[in-house]
Amino acid sequence: MAMTRQGTDAARALRALEDSRSSVRLQAALAVGTAPDPSFVGKLVERCAVEPEFFVRDMLTWALTRHPVSLTLPELLREVRSERAQARSQALHTLSKIGDRQAWPAITRALLSDTDPEVARSAWRAATVLVPEGEEPQLAAVLATQLGRGDQETQLSLSQALAALGELITPTLRVATTSPDPHVRTHALATQRLLRDPDTGFESAIEEAKRVVAVTGAPQGG
Repeated sequence: MAMTRQGTDAARALRALEDSRSSVRLQAALAVGTAPDPSFVGKLVERCAVEPEFFVRDMLTWALTRHPVSLTLPELLREVRSERAQARSQALHTLSKIGDRQAWPAITRALLSDTDPEVARSAWRAATVLVPEGEEPQLAAVLATQLGRGDQETQLSLSQALAALGELITPTLRVATTSPDPHVRTHALATQRLLRDPDTGFESAIEEAKRVVAVTGAPQGG
């Protein structure tokens, strides 16, 4: 009888994940994470790909972290190859929260340079969490190819990812400050500032970098 009631509760929670009210979906995700069950994993991953509300998606991710990695990892690794941008982004976000380095090979150069900014940002965060010891310089080099990209929010995400790798990014940033592209130079200089002083606001770091680039002009070829 208890098993039947448990099964009924589980079925009700899974149905509630598709309710039109975000508050109901949020409570359902909380319930599923509070009482993990292997049968939930597929539905949670599926819902991550289409859930419109940020707070519900975050709860879905939390619920997935409550399940065994042996069950969640294969599902999430499939999702990072999805054609749906939100599926890729949320799967990468969840992998960064799980933190299992078995997922590292899935963080491809294509994901790190994904045309969708949310996917790219999630990939940058996941990469800094999952990168194996010794492979940080190669990761820094790939991340540096994205300098100057996107709006200020996107640039902040990349700077934070680079700064998370620590002092080893210094040579990479130094090269980027000589780029012929002023956007790349500006972003590299702002990231250098953040690395030196983590408490610096990114907006002020960017403004200072813009002034430096304006004064120094284009780098001279030699």
